[in-house]
Amino acid sequence: MSGYDLSRKIVIFGLRMWAVVGICVGAAFVLLLFLLSLWIAHKRSTEPSPVPAKQAEEESPVMLQRIHVETGKEHRSGGGGGSSHGSGESRSADQAPASVPEVSHLGWGHWYTMRELEVATGMFSDENVVGEGGYGIVYHGVLEDDTQIAVKNLLNNSLSQWKLEGQAEKEFKVEVEAIGHVRHKNLVRLMGYCAEGEHRMLVYEYVDNGNLEQWLHEDVGPSSPPTLVYSNEHYNWLLYLHEGLEPKVVHRDVKSSNILLDKLLDKHWTPKVSDFGLAKLLGTGRTYVTTRVMGTFGYVAPEYASTGMLNESSDMYSFGILIMEIISGRNPVDYSRPTGEVNLVDWLKTVVSNRNSEGVLDPKFSEKPSTRALKNTSSCIVVCGS
Repeated sequence: MSGYDLSRKIVIFGLRMWAVVGICVGAAFVLLLFLLSLWIAHKRSTEPSPVPAKQAEEESPVMLQRIHVETGKEHRSGGGGGSSHGSGESRSADQAPASVPEVSHLGWGHWYTMRELEVATGMFSDENVVGEGGYGIVYHGVLEDDTQIAVKNLLNNSLSQWKLEGQAEKEFKVEVEAIGHVRHKNLVRLMGYCAEGEHRMLVYEYVDNGNLEQWLHEDVGPSSPPTLVYSNEHYNWLLYLHEGLEPKVVHRDVKSSNILLDKLLDKHWTPKVSDFGLAKLLGTGRTYVTTRVMGTFGYVAPEYASTGMLNESSDMYSFGILIMEIISGRNPVDYSRPTGEVNLVDWLKTVVSNRNSEGVLDPKFSEKPSTRALKNTSSCIVVCGS
């Protein structure tokens, strides 16, 4: 019997076998198409939708790590002439430098061109140097509108010097994030910045009466130390950094050379805290941040030095040392003194334990506080330094 005859005799549900086979093949094909369409639809639904360029920049991890400073065109002015400092090209005042970090509007600051700062500082003349630190030089400058400024060149004229650690770039970012939007009468105001090519510079208000260290330990002024210990308003800046901002700002380098002295009002100097290059931000819910120990020997809190755990108490310790320094006229660490007096904290504890509060006072003070006030202050200082 042939296959054809067999297929004619086999009947399933009233249908010949060839019809049943055709229906099954067709159904399988339709089912396959249906499953394929479901898979394609599912794949499309799980693919991320195209992100607008602006949003992509905001969400990119790389972008979030960059420095955010305002460079709106309305903030650019044309003053000055000459080429970009250290580079062989000149820029018009309205031309943004190609390598300026990605920016966002923070509502503060002025974008200064290299031309403006070159003219303001006399081409960064040595005669205008007012300070020099580990990561750059500070110049005095005068803008076209006669505004006096202090220009902090974080790169010391060559980014390549810091390429391995990137410390200048880090300091630039830290200061912008920490105090770019901060306004307080006892904090040096950050007016703006310059970021062209390899250069990173910060522009501050100019404070022209030197720093506290000079007045305490150098012959730059009257014999009596500056009067700023007895006014509570001079402590407010620390409370403002720790409690008035979100995230909190831990300065990490509170010391006499970072306290600039402004105008003399009613026999009181107006202190202004500077140099936030080592500052750390402490967000909500965080009681400390673990970091590499940095600061100035003699001012660094012992617990921070031993554990690397940094918080507001580290600044409080440094502030206590600063007040000791003002009252006593002594350096935090002075190896020229007898063994028991080398460390300021140890010496003060000894004097206070001997109930000799008046013995801590710098002889150069022309107006001495009451014994009770001095005793209370000394006790508070010992607590801060404990």
